Amino acid sequence: MVHAILSPAADKPAHVPDALVYDFDIHADPGLLTDPHARILDLVHNAPPVFWTPRNGGGWVALSHAANYEASRDTEVFSSEFVPQAQMKAMLASLPPGAPHIPQPIPITLDPPEHTKYRQPLQKVFSPKTIAALKDGIRELAGELIDAIRPQGGCEYMAAVAEPLPVQVFLKMLGLPLDRLPEYRAIVKEHMEAIDSDRAGAMRRLQTIAAAMRDTMLDRKDNPQDDIISMLWKLEIDGQPTTLADMENYGVLLFIAGLDTVMNGIGLAMRGLALDPALQAKLRADPKLVAEASEEMLRRYTFTVPMRVIRKETVLAGARMMPGDMLKLFLPAADLDAQEFPQPDSYDLDRENNVHIAFGVGPHRCLGSHLARVELQVLYEEMLARLPQFRLDPAHPTVFHGGHVIGIESMHLVWEV
Repeated sequence: MVHAILSPAADKPAHVPDALVYDFDIHADPGLLTDPHARILDLVHNAPPVFWTPRNGGGWVALSHAANYEASRDTEVFSSEFVPQAQMKAMLASLPPGAPHIPQPIPITLDPPEHTKYRQPLQKVFSPKTIAALKDGIRELAGELIDAIRPQGGCEYMAAVAEPLPVQVFLKMLGLPLDRLPEYRAIVKEHMEAIDSDRAGAMRRLQTIAAAMRDTMLDRKDNPQDDIISMLWKLEIDGQPTTLADMENYGVLLFIAGLDTVMNGIGLAMRGLALDPALQAKLRADPKLVAEASEEMLRRYTFTVPMRVIRKETVLAGARMMPGDMLKLFLPAADLDAQEFPQPDSYDLDRENNVHIAFGVGPHRCLGSHLARVELQVLYEEMLARLPQFRLDPAHPTVFHGGHVIGIESMHLVWEV
């Protein structure tokens, strides 16, 4: 059992009944850090479909598929604007002349219709057609990374493949220098770990991220290249040319999403494969099954936990919520809900109606889902084609992390040479 320091317990609000209180720390729960999806199955079986936890500042956690689906689609009640836009605009307007811009990860922190205005220009950047054009390059990089480890008979997979593949792909897409990869990853990791414990410091951390990209952004304005930053400069938002402030808003969102999320999905999926030699054999025999296999792996090991703030008094799955309450959309639990997926703990390649919500649902559905799918499928194909049967190394237990993106810190794989 992993031991971590739980966050301080917040006082229970008067409107929260004792029956809906369940003590769970999204960052430090011991079970989550020992085997996250085993612990999530335990939550699904033993906690209320929506519960209030005193940890991480105090707030609601939605487990059931129905509750997550409802809250994800109702942006008027379950808002992504943790600071209302009117308040944010007033604050930015009050800054003294020459004060540094405070970037916002737009459009993820907006609700419709503002959200739609800023998201629409990004659709082209992440369209299936655009991503399909990257597939050969992703496959080449995956092959290089796997060929480098094959003679060793084993590796720490996160550092060797799961991190460099999506991070290098995304840095190239954005147009950011690859030699700064360790610096960029450290900045993102600090931000993700502090989301709940230091909400007040979010603006400072976002300014740090924007500063790390600023030289490249300014250069691309005058010297455009074939990358996302150059493409963003050509966009119009509501009929107006893109400003540096717009660029930094977009940039911090893409930076955080591209440099953290997918590597965790890759790690969890490859662990699932390493634990299932029969599935490996089936996919090696028929690689055409890989696309379906990766969808079921996304469902079985969903990894993102978006946040919402309650704007109007409401009831969700029997839980009465008040304005200002925080809600975590626990998508990993939603995709293990037996009401939606019979025998959810089973990996079933032939599962019917596998409409998982690993990438969310509603207006905020993940913009990068096409890219993530291509990376996962290509990596499955190349791992199975280039390596013999691989398994977890019993000498090095897998180390997990919790948080708003659940994943793996280190995972050692071994195979015969």
